[in-house]
Amino acid sequence: MAQLGLKYRFDLDKPHEERQKRQMNRKHDIIHGLLATFSLCFLSISIAYAQEKLTLKEAISIALQNNYDIKLIKNEVEVTKNNNNLGNAGMLPSLSGDFSTGGSKQNSVQTQASGNERKIDGARNSNMAYGIGLNWTVFDGFSMFANHDRLKALQQQGEKNADAQILNTITEVLAAYYNVAKQQQLVIAADSTIDISAFRLRIADSKLKIGRGSKLDLLAAQVDYNTDTSNYLQQKNLLHNYLVALNKLLARDANIKFSVENNFEIDADLNYTTLASQVEQLNPALQSAILTKKIAELNLKQVQGNRYPQVSVNSGYNFNRSESPTGFNTKFRAHGFNYGLTASINIFNGFLQRQNERNAKLNINSAALQIDQTKQNLAAQLITAYQDYSTFIELAKLEQGNIKIANQNLDITLEKYRLGNITPLELREAQKNAINANNRYLEIKYQGKLAEVYLKQISGTLTLQ
Repeated sequence: MAQLGLKYRFDLDKPHEERQKRQMNRKHDIIHGLLATFSLCFLSISIAYAQEKLTLKEAISIALQNNYDIKLIKNEVEVTKNNNNLGNAGMLPSLSGDFSTGGSKQNSVQTQASGNERKIDGARNSNMAYGIGLNWTVFDGFSMFANHDRLKALQQQGEKNADAQILNTITEVLAAYYNVAKQQQLVIAADSTIDISAFRLRIADSKLKIGRGSKLDLLAAQVDYNTDTSNYLQQKNLLHNYLVALNKLLARDANIKFSVENNFEIDADLNYTTLASQVEQLNPALQSAILTKKIAELNLKQVQGNRYPQVSVNSGYNFNRSESPTGFNTKFRAHGFNYGLTASINIFNGFLQRQNERNAKLNINSAALQIDQTKQNLAAQLITAYQDYSTFIELAKLEQGNIKIANQNLDITLEKYRLGNITPLELREAQKNAINANNRYLEIKYQGKLAEVYLKQISGTLTLQ
């Protein structure tokens, strides 16, 4: 879009005589400036705010660093990475150390076989034991290998979910950024509308003073000027709110003032067949659904592993020491290694094994249905989005032509109004047609850009380019 700004500004708060003098001196320059400006305003707009200009790449970079949803999903991915290890899969031995100590103080009376009694008061008994033990399951029906593969799949699924969240965030940032760009252009368009209405108001005021106009025309011009001013202020307020929304999305101070780049074009080269192929290969939601089925299959392998024996080896080193003045041995001490092999097999557990296997198979079936459902949803979304995309491209071309026609009409109407050949109502109508054509073009262009972004998001090809 062209720059929609005014070569001249009008201040209706100054004394009437000063305004009239300035208007008479600049009338012809004003008209030519307005015509030239309005001829360009609907083709490319560039706002020169005093605030910092935020580029699209900067906005996306800030969002990827600050966005809370992305931070949360990255933490979840880290958890799956931490869980993906041999120990968590049950493939490594467990090693533990033990220590215990205790004692007692007793008064005892011992009667021997000969009839003699032995009394001991305050006998102190003590014992201490420590050791280290190792236990290693060396075979569990291959469940540990299935569990290890499941942990890998869970990590991959977490990464796919993170990719989906990143794509969602980038899509939201792009939509918000382009919306701010559209609102900036609408603000400038509204500002230029005020200038034309101000010009008309001054002409009506001048005509009334020289006896060629009517009070009715002056009042109508004033009402239209006030209406345009109100629209301009409302549009500025909308722009401010959308700037705050973009700051929130970037997870930064909502009070930061900035402007964005106004120019954006729709990529008109997207091909439906290519996009459909990319959806099958790259869409994170579909890839996550496929991994869900893989995880369900691995869960079934784990459950089936319970049908096989479980074999474990164990070993350890122990030290024991005890003292008992009243015992057969008053002191005892032993240390050394121990080792062994254990094996167990589930013979019958109340048909729970069969139940668990059936449930695992049902989960696989549900995961397969989820894949089919996801594919169907994505296909429907792709068809709808591509139809919107194609329609908006055609509408944008049409509205761009309407802008040229509306500008030509406004050009002719302004000149006729200056010469007094048409009524103020006709000028107002031409003015409305021009601004409406511009607003429609901006909205259609924005919607077309959103359709393009959405297509790239669905196909998993959304990038910063």
